[in-house]
Amino acid sequence: MRFFALLPLALTASIGHALPQSAEDIIFCGSQPFYPSKYTCYTGDFLCPILDGTPTLRCGPDCYLPSMYGCQNDKLVYPPGSGASSAGGGSATPTASGPGTSSASASSSAATCSETPTTFHLSDGPYENYFYSDCHSANHVVVTSPRDDSNLTIIGPRLIVAWPAGNSGTLAFFAPSNGINGTLGIKLANGTSDQPLSAVYEPGNSSSLTGNDRVGVSSLIEFNSSAVMNIAILGSIRTIRDYTEGPSILIPAIQDAIVISEIADGGVLLSRVWLDNETSTQLSFTPTGDAGSIKINNRSLELEAGTYNFSASFDYPQLTQLSASNVLNEQSQDLITRSPDQAKSLSFLSYSEKLLAGTWRFLTYFGRDSMISLLLLQPVLSEGEGGAVEAVIGAVLERLNRTDGSVAHEETLGDYATYLAAQENRTDTAPQYDYKMIDSDYYLPVAMEAYLIRSSVGQSRASPFLAKQATVNPANAGLSYADLARISAEKIMNTSAPFAQPGGQIQTNLIHLKEGQIVGEWRDSTYGIGGGRIPYDVNAALVPAGLRAIAALSAAGFFPEHPEWNTTASEYAQVWEDSTLAFFEVTVPAQEARSLVTSYTQEAGFGFPSNVDNITSDIVFHGLALEGNNGLSNVKCMNSDDSFRHFLINSTNQGQLTAFINQTANNILAPYPVGLSNPVGMLVANPAYGGEPVYNANFTNNFYHGTVVWSWQMAMMAAGLERQISRCTSSSVPDFCSDPVVSANALAAYNHLWDLIDANSDLLSSEVWSWEYNAGFEAFPLGALPPPAGSNPTESDIRQLWSLTFLGC
Repeated sequence: MRFFALLPLALTASIGHALPQSAEDIIFCGSQPFYPSKYTCYTGDFLCPILDGTPTLRCGPDCYLPSMYGCQNDKLVYPPGSGASSAGGGSATPTASGPGTSSASASSSAATCSETPTTFHLSDGPYENYFYSDCHSANHVVVTSPRDDSNLTIIGPRLIVAWPAGNSGTLAFFAPSNGINGTLGIKLANGTSDQPLSAVYEPGNSSSLTGNDRVGVSSLIEFNSSAVMNIAILGSIRTIRDYTEGPSILIPAIQDAIVISEIADGGVLLSRVWLDNETSTQLSFTPTGDAGSIKINNRSLELEAGTYNFSASFDYPQLTQLSASNVLNEQSQDLITRSPDQAKSLSFLSYSEKLLAGTWRFLTYFGRDSMISLLLLQPVLSEGEGGAVEAVIGAVLERLNRTDGSVAHEETLGDYATYLAAQENRTDTAPQYDYKMIDSDYYLPVAMEAYLIRSSVGQSRASPFLAKQATVNPANAGLSYADLARISAEKIMNTSAPFAQPGGQIQTNLIHLKEGQIVGEWRDSTYGIGGGRIPYDVNAALVPAGLRAIAALSAAGFFPEHPEWNTTASEYAQVWEDSTLAFFEVTVPAQEARSLVTSYTQEAGFGFPSNVDNITSDIVFHGLALEGNNGLSNVKCMNSDDSFRHFLINSTNQGQLTAFINQTANNILAPYPVGLSNPVGMLVANPAYGGEPVYNANFTNNFYHGTVVWSWQMAMMAAGLERQISRCTSSSVPDFCSDPVVSANALAAYNHLWDLIDANSDLLSSEVWSWEYNAGFEAFPLGALPPPAGSNPTESDIRQLWSLTFLGC
């Protein structure tokens, strides 16, 4: 049996300090890698540990020390003298073995899942997405195969298997053997077209370096012509993303650990032990039918046309998935049958430990995403202990920075966390947390107030929930959830105080991005807010909303250390509500607006109409941020971020409220490029009024936060307008309700937005989508468009947590 090291497929310098692997050679026992100094291999496929230098013996499915047990008929017996001292009924002779068959397979001794696996298939050409979840694991398989209209410079045959546990996965890139791009097609072949996956499960025992279950999926994959597998990455989704979205650099410390070997029936096995020296990922291909044996050619695999069985598995600790019936509350169980794909998708991203941001690219905790999703989905989410709402709030509190009160934006764990630690010359497998965002802090009190005060279930759960002790982030040991909530609120109160003081309403006192950071809120790409330092959504909506929530929580007795917050936080909120919009307001006279839009339309070069006849009065909107790139005092890009203020704040400055609702309505109703309305949905950005080349360069239809559609932004805008319009039937009616023009405008915008939503219902569960113009606007996957100059393509998640928020509407 031959072994080959899968060498790096791109020559790069060594990066940082790689966590040292053992100097001892890893060998295989069946499909399991092991160190001979730590384990003994029996019968070619069963590992028993060496304890304090003494090899343990095999007894049926167990390992034992003869000084402690005996073995009789493959069962352990006690006392030691009552049975044979070696593995009864089987060979006790240790063997060294290489991989025998394809990676892991379903074990006959595997525990049986009591419920039917959850499976579904989602198509977003050229990406075919298959999901399989059971009581052992959750799996997402993405098969990419070029279509006739695909851009072959960015779309090629590719297989990804993504796992929520550890944000882990595998990647395999294929190329046509004939060298002609576009001629190789791949697809899953067995089962039904909707569900071709089968589970992989091997129960954890001494045959694993970790002792964890080995789980994953298998299927048949068909190649229409001969192919070369020229790149493989095994380990973390973050590593895969760094390659596919970054400068396409392979990390030697990770790639050098991949071993490729021949296995039975002409197959091959790729196996890698993670940087923790314990966890392993395996990917195998085995020919079926007329397909010939796979050839190993130095760093690549050569496959003939035909069908192959592939299997992908790993042995990392699994999360506890919430089923669709468990993630939804009792009143919303009908969504399981009315919206089955969305309900299953929500379940795939929901776990008792935390909710995950999206798949396949963001299978980890994201604080902002989780809390926005909670607020929009709260009408349908399960509450109480073990429910989705407490999973969200608890996950945020667990990961808080106790030093300064910052909410964690993202959690990095698994193999990538070990890799990052190695770059700092540390041998550490603990999760790492990213605290660079500034907006996430303010969602926490809003989410807590929505649950612990406004929900009857939350009210009854407040005391036991807040009494919980933090256990996830080691730095928070000894703190309760109540302590962490107070620390977070103290940060908000302290940072918002300067602006709220008499005479303090100056730009310097607004909330800025953190020093050295170019991102800090939801538009977290390089040019998302045009290089601005003072974001519109944070200052005009999130800060006052967070302060209102702190005041309400304090009034309910949640911060006994600060009884004054009941009044102080409310006073601060009023100042922030009333005094921030003016800093961001942009007014473009009608004549200038027509000229700017005409020029923008010509420079964009798509051939769509300018629609300038719709400009009959001044254009008013609020810029994305202050202090932008190229000396821009205000990033004058029309945008959808009014949604935050409508959804989170019931402001009381009547003149300001009336004008604000009217300008939002006008911009939603106006067709792009005059406004935000596009047949494919409400755009999140429109740079037509910038008047500088930098706007056209940075806000395009192939830019992550450019002239594209984000589903959850439409959901929040719809919910926000509904909230404001509903005030017209409340006990305290705002002035805009009695203004016939403004109230009619608001209602028309609300209805028009829902028309756009309904017209694009098939896309609503996607993260983001773009458009092409062919005598009309047509929806088009963002990742299938050529990327902006100097950057790699940004692929959209087929399912994003906050893109499922229409379930709550």
